[in-house]
Amino acid sequence: MCRLYDVAMLALSTCLWFDGQADQAVAFYTSIFPNSKREAGADYGPDTPGEEGSTMVVNFEIDGRPFMALNGGPQYHFNPAISLVINCESQEEIDYYWDRLVDGGAPGQCGWLTDRFGLSWQIVPTRLGELMSESDPEAANRVMQALLKMAKLDIADLEAAAR
Repeated sequence: MCRLYDVAMLALSTCLWFDGQADQAVAFYTSIFPNSKREAGADYGPDTPGEEGSTMVVNFEIDGRPFMALNGGPQYHFNPAISLVINCESQEEIDYYWDRLVDGGAPGQCGWLTDRFGLSWQIVPTRLGELMSESDPEAANRVMQALLKMAKLDIADLEAAAR
């Protein structure tokens, strides 16, 4: 049977647009996440929008998920309308990802941060979903009120608010 498309080509991946920082961003992200690596890329050639010989795209994986970093120029910038979410099982995981990703960036509210390249991240405990879906609406509201006061989320404080 002949296939028009390879199944791998149909998988979703994410393209991140940078202004000359694709190589640095890929090195940064792959140093933080396990099971991550830089893969093949391509450079700008003659008569292209970028400087000949400079990096145009870099394919990479974050925790086994495909991404592409594109040095597209200054036209577009990241904003919080799109964010990457890291679901964490423990406070140690939250601390690990938060501390590394916020380095050179800025903390936000409710577990959000912006990294040094302007990309938004949400560092979220998996426990939060359980706490927010409590059968007691007053407990869920107390969790929400505690969450709204936090930058980096603290599981113990969220659990205390639920009680």
